Amino acid sequence: MSGHRWAARAAAGAAAVALTVTGGAVAQADDDIASLGAEQIADRSRDALLKVSSLHLSARGSVDGSGDSMSVDLALDRDGNCAGGIDMGEDGSVEIVKRADDVWLKPDRAFWETHVPIGGSTFDAILDGRYMKAKADDPRLLSVTEVCDLDTFRELIKDNRDAADRGTLTKGRETEVNGAPVIPVTRAQGGERVTVDVATEGEPYPVRITVEGPKEKGTVTFSGFDRPVPAGTPSADETVDVTALLGRSVKPV
Repeated sequence: MSGHRWAARAAAGAAAVALTVTGGAVAQADDDIASLGAEQIADRSRDALLKVSSLHLSARGSVDGSGDSMSVDLALDRDGNCAGGIDMGEDGSVEIVKRADDVWLKPDRAFWETHVPIGGSTFDAILDGRYMKAKADDPRLLSVTEVCDLDTFRELIKDNRDAADRGTLTKGRETEVNGAPVIPVTRAQGGERVTVDVATEGEPYPVRITVEGPKEKGTVTFSGFDRPVPAGTPSADETVDVTALLGRSVKPV
């Protein structure tokens, strides 16, 4: 699985299974969230995440039992803007900037050699450290641009909220994540264990999601809630047009 698809699966998938609950009483704003039941905590956390306009997402782990480590680090918003990168270990890395209708990608040499074995070194030489620029709706890049849109994750969470088979949620003891107090809520089912650490001060955001299973292991952290995505984009002299670089015969990355 490519790094960008893993990002969507790890972040949105973990959030979806961990932050969906059946009905239950709705907690009020002045409730002490740590004193609530597991389902109420998950409900509050899901709703808080759905309301944000932007955030910073960091995901690290492995999928499909391969043991290969991957990481994603992105600031993204509901308008589809993003900035950050994907690191697929030995398979290479890609820096990403997406703003409005345009996207800029800077793959490293290892990425080209792995994903475009025929001609990849030529593309790398042409770019010479520059970004390739394309329209965000370019079908060859949709798997990247979809990950850049916060609404991609929000829709997956909303679509799963009424799922019939979710297992049982349990609440753990209060602890800390990066010095901030949290309350963990865990869902264990079918050999998979998903734990969401929910902030107990301020908005009850999910600040960390940990997934452990036979085929997937990873951690997704959320921060920078409602902070704007950096607006800077590569300059013209840092850019090569993707059509001139790839042509029509190259498969989607």
